[in-house]
Amino acid sequence: MIRAVWFLILLALISLGAALVADNPGAVSLQWLGYKVDTSIGVLFAGIFFISICLAIVFRVWFFFRNAPKRIGKVRRDWRRDRGYKALTQGMVAVAAGDAQEARRQARKAENLLAEPPLTMLLSAQAAQLSGDEKAAGKFFEKMAERKDTKYLGIHGMLNQAIQEGDKDVALDLAEQAIELKPKTDNVSRALFDLQVQSGNLEEAEETIRKAVKDKLIDNDTGRRRRAVILYQRSVEAEGDGKLNDALNFARKANNLVPGFVPAAVRTSRLLQQAGKRRKAASVIEEIWVTNPHPQLAEVMAELSSGGGEQEKMRTIEKLANYNKDHVESHVAIAKAALVAGMWQEAREHLEAIADLNSAEIPSARICRYMAELEEGENSDIEASREWLKKAAIAEPDSAWNCSSCGQVMAEWEPVCNHCETFDTLEWRTPPRVTRLAPVDLPAENTGEELGETIDMEPEQEIDAGAPPSDETTKH
Repeated sequence: MIRAVWFLILLALISLGAALVADNPGAVSLQWLGYKVDTSIGVLFAGIFFISICLAIVFRVWFFFRNAPKRIGKVRRDWRRDRGYKALTQGMVAVAAGDAQEARRQARKAENLLAEPPLTMLLSAQAAQLSGDEKAAGKFFEKMAERKDTKYLGIHGMLNQAIQEGDKDVALDLAEQAIELKPKTDNVSRALFDLQVQSGNLEEAEETIRKAVKDKLIDNDTGRRRRAVILYQRSVEAEGDGKLNDALNFARKANNLVPGFVPAAVRTSRLLQQAGKRRKAASVIEEIWVTNPHPQLAEVMAELSSGGGEQEKMRTIEKLANYNKDHVESHVAIAKAALVAGMWQEAREHLEAIADLNSAEIPSARICRYMAELEEGENSDIEASREWLKKAAIAEPDSAWNCSSCGQVMAEWEPVCNHCETFDTLEWRTPPRVTRLAPVDLPAENTGEELGETIDMEPEQEIDAGAPPSDETTKH
């Protein structure tokens, strides 16, 4: 629209000028080199316009031939760039497809066509890694680390190599360099944290978590959980060094950061007991039992019993169970304490209450064992006890600390899995079972020797690390 308006204005000005010249033709006299020309103003303007057009054409032709080499060079560079980027793309596709030979061929082609080392060096390094030539890949990463524009890519590549080779000291140094260049990169922050934990630099690891939360790489809840686990481990190390006050302070901080964190609560309670603060130790257990009952908590509470007798421990456990009296673990804790104290009636009542809460055809292995102990202790019924032990052999295994990363089962909770070295992956749940050894209804004629063989075979049942967790999985 605006162009049309300007065109009309220009056309109006030209028309006005032409009309002005036509109304006032005037006269022009030109004498040059013995020639004399007499004409009007309009003819003079037309001649000047024609000469201008000719000069413009001449200059355009001259500039065309003058700039021809540059244009030819540009066309050649564009052609090489297009082919280079095509080779680069095909090389990345080959890397993704796992075709090492094609990736290396395309990397060499891209390197010859493109004058952009950052891109070609990265592809060459990936192609070398794909073909198993880590030494060549390392050289490419070192060259990239020497350039300002590719320094981060080079350091990141060398970091991954160091982690794969298990060189934790070099990896930690490279991770620190990488985090300085890109402080808000999630994968580098995570790698740095893991390396600091594995190297025992717990204070630095806690600071890394604080920065990650500040930079919004992880949410507050995740940050608090990781800090609590770090503080737990610092408490363990402080106790090992004889610094009981520091150990207690670290354990308390861990317990306060994450309510329901069973290992921290157990550690805090036991350290308080060592410090002679039995009432405070008991309050820690009672507070967590309200929301997260756990067998280890009941064990600690039994240790805190002021008396020495088994009945006194039984009353202490009953008091604890009242904080969450309808939970299965509350019934289990009382039943276990009652069996130890020889209080058969109370044990039976709570074991039967567990059966009412559990819809499974066969109770868990520990309940079956408790029932076997009850039948033998209360009624001296060896046959009934044996039947319960048979059921225990084929029942769902007892809950334990399971690594959600590798499936390893551990008796005690640890901040780092001792099998796959992953951080905070142990969960309290029932280990998955692939098969069962025998049907539920075993023949009654089985001898004690046969029963012993069946029970002895149970540990040979394989646990599928990749199987999904039980529906009753609870992470503490």
